[in-house]
Amino acid sequence: MESRREVYFVFMNYDPEYERLKSNRTKKGTQELDLYLCKKHDELLENTLEPGSYNKTMSLVIVDGFAVEITDNQANVLRSAKDVRVVEKNQELA
Repeated sequence: MESRREVYFVFMNYDPEYERLKSNRTKKGTQELDLYLCKKHDELLENTLEPGSYNKTMSLVIVDGFAVEITDNQANVLRSAKDVRVVEKNQELA
């Protein structure tokens, strides 16, 4: 039985390239950082989960992380991925 997909936030381990790009506050530097993170996050998902089984909703530039719609089982798979620090389910605030 397929479990329901929910939004999870995935935060990455320390990455010196991310830190270098983040320190470049020019418009070009910001664009490079956006592209770098988007590609890095997409590649992690492509190499870890089945194609079409997830939906990345955003990359988070300020913390090197992203939001993705996945199942509980997929969250557990991502937790064991090499460059992942934390995977947390989105908590709705009342």
